Amino acid sequence: MGKTVHNNVLDGALNVIVNSVSHMTAHDTEPTLFAHSATSAICLASMAAGDFTVGDGDTNGRKVEVGSKGGINVDFTDDANHVAMVNSNDGELLYVTTATSQALTSGNTMNFQAWDIEIADPT
Repeated sequence: MGKTVHNNVLDGALNVIVNSVSHMTAHDTEPTLFAHSATSAICLASMAAGDFTVGDGDTNGRKVEVGSKGGINVDFTDDANHVAMVNSNDGELLYVTTATSQALTSGNTMNFQAWDIEIADPT
């Protein structure tokens, strides 16, 4: 028996990110709660719906492309190895992923590279 899902179902999940994320933050450890993400962010970038593009996944399913952000002020000296997407208006930690470790120094700036969040078709 086959499995299928309409793009609107997958887009619904991705649009929660598009419509709710207010900030993208860098961390030295995985934040597990919004309160942790708010107090442990090495730096944060403001986000708006225009920073995201929903479309076909690279191999199947759907994805949201998260646009790059440059010149972000670094607030603390530490190694960033996690990125979180948060909704500071509602106090929600919406998405966390790992990142290539990068040494950041307070007072400098950093760049978030563009990246994707993908949801695959069912198999």
